[in-house]
Amino acid sequence: MPKAKTSPKPVEINNLLTGANVVIAGIAWSFFTVLFFLLFSITPPGQESPFWYLIGTYILETFPFILASVLCYRNWKSPQIASGSSVWFFIFLGITAFTLGNIIFGIWELYFGLDPEISPADLFYVAFTVCLGWGMVLAVLPRRVNLDPKQWGVIVLVAIVGIAFAVWLSVSTAQNVEVDGETETVETIEGEGVAAPTPSAPAIAPEAEENPYDKVPSWVKAADDFLAVFSRPVNLFYAIADVGLMIIAATLLLAFWGGRFSQSWRMIAAAALAKYVADMWFKYATTLSEPYESGGLLEVFYVFSGVLFAMGAALEYDVSTSRHSRSRRRRGRS
Repeated sequence: MPKAKTSPKPVEINNLLTGANVVIAGIAWSFFTVLFFLLFSITPPGQESPFWYLIGTYILETFPFILASVLCYRNWKSPQIASGSSVWFFIFLGITAFTLGNIIFGIWELYFGLDPEISPADLFYVAFTVCLGWGMVLAVLPRRVNLDPKQWGVIVLVAIVGIAFAVWLSVSTAQNVEVDGETETVETIEGEGVAAPTPSAPAIAPEAEENPYDKVPSWVKAADDFLAVFSRPVNLFYAIADVGLMIIAATLLLAFWGGRFSQSWRMIAAAALAKYVADMWFKYATTLSEPYESGGLLEVFYVFSGVLFAMGAALEYDVSTSRHSRSRRRRGRS
């Protein structure tokens, strides 16, 4: 009697999203991203980056955060996760918020052609910072942080360097704004050292440049004007929150140092560091060029951040499930 054919079992997603597979895919994704940015991020003077390149940078930056969000959701729903479901719930919320913010910022920049200092995406970026920071704090709180003086010294050094760099960046920004304001109003006459008003523009310009702001819908203009009021407090929040995340990441790294779960949380701490580097570069670049166009070389750190978050979540799941399996086997033998 012929045997009935059995259909092949579907491959479970957990078998694909193992720590080893995610690490290999993350390294490959990062390598491709670096090549992409190195080959196409530099444009000839006076030319803008092509539209396909900008689309490519958003895809490269956003996809790792989507994967990290899925993996954090898996950790949140898993009853076996060792560090606690609440930790990964807030990290999941934060990374999901950043993903949505990145998509919204891409629409604001690429579709509407705007370069605002504050956009609706910043609401999600703020939520990312708050949720991620609280999730990392919840990961540290259950552990008794008994650090030696050298480790406390590392945390203090991280705080000093972060604060000093943020202050320097703020001062540089203020100076650039002041210098730009002066050069727009006066010019120095050579040989006399006397400041005179800049000549006014002709009454009728031969060909006025087309302003992309005129083509956007009215609700976009209204939202842009409304959000511009909050640019200073939001930027101040970013400056303080980025330093705070750096301090939490350093504490997290030292608290989990040498333990079974140290590898996964090293990835999370490194992801926060990569995000800090990318944010500082973005802030610095916007002070050098106005308007700033996305796609700068150091924005690869956004990609590194998403990749490291995904790696950390996958490694945490693997260690937690393997520990649960070992403890269950021990109970079965006894």
